[in-house]
Amino acid sequence: MNGYDLLVVGSANADLVIGVERRPGPGETVLGSDLAVHPGGKGANQAVAAARLGARTALLARVGADDHGRLLLESQRAAGVDTVGVLVGDAPTGVALITVDPSGDNSIVVSPGANARLTPEDVRAAGSLFHASRVVSAQLEIPLETVVEVVRNLPPDRRFVLNPSPPRPLPGEVLAACDPLIVNEHEARVVLGDACVSGEPEDWARILLAKGPRSVVVTLGAAGALVASSAGVVRVPSVSVDAVDTTGAGDAFTAALAWRLGTGSDLVRAAAYAARVGAAAVTRPGAQASYPTAAEVDALDGGRRGDAAEGTR
Repeated sequence: MNGYDLLVVGSANADLVIGVERRPGPGETVLGSDLAVHPGGKGANQAVAAARLGARTALLARVGADDHGRLLLESQRAAGVDTVGVLVGDAPTGVALITVDPSGDNSIVVSPGANARLTPEDVRAAGSLFHASRVVSAQLEIPLETVVEVVRNLPPDRRFVLNPSPPRPLPGEVLAACDPLIVNEHEARVVLGDACVSGEPEDWARILLAKGPRSVVVTLGAAGALVASSAGVVRVPSVSVDAVDTTGAGDAFTAALAWRLGTGSDLVRAAAYAARVGAAAVTRPGAQASYPTAAEVDALDGGRRGDAAEGTR
């Protein structure tokens, strides 16, 4: 029997956030708010989001032997994530320096730190985690060569979910393993490159599918998502909520979808559930702090609307 519903392979960052009246120009100094430090990183976010929903979750990542690394480990453990795969040392913990203006616009500089040291050798050494997990999820805040090694080390009956963020062109070997490839509008355009000849999300989904993934999900924010597979393209609605902060909502969506696939849901129903999770996440500020429990998701809109999906096109 598998020990984990989901293994997340990815990044763990400390988010250092300062509010400013306006962002500084070249050579300029501005005063800001008190510094706030939050656990973040797309891999760590996904692991926490899945565990909050009740998934048996493990994280394969790297952090530094520093205060930020301890913060991230504590956040994972508090959510119920198994951190046996989190490697400590070799470099400082990754850090995101974020300034936020009164309109909510932000500027971000990321120092990858230990994330850049998560190597193919680390993946090979974690073979037991892959064999113990139903689904494996990854992102691109770690080296691409490491993601390639993840694909090469997947047991034949395991499902691979990839959110290519930050986006970049992907090798065919990785694309062929994705089931699904999950992209937002910006990520879809980058992955498509010169093949992005249409402004219609349905066309993006079809063209992306033709590039090799077994399935594709295009997230559309408040409009829900599109699911593309050999059966066609299905539009999945979201739930109407009053959004407070969209930070980390995409990570919550990906985690929820990956978990539900591991429990046996088909892709359309998994995406419908993930849309509800993403909607619940935007009703509270922050990333990991905003992630809902399964009970909170079920209570959202009576747990009904997200189970519906429009027909194939």
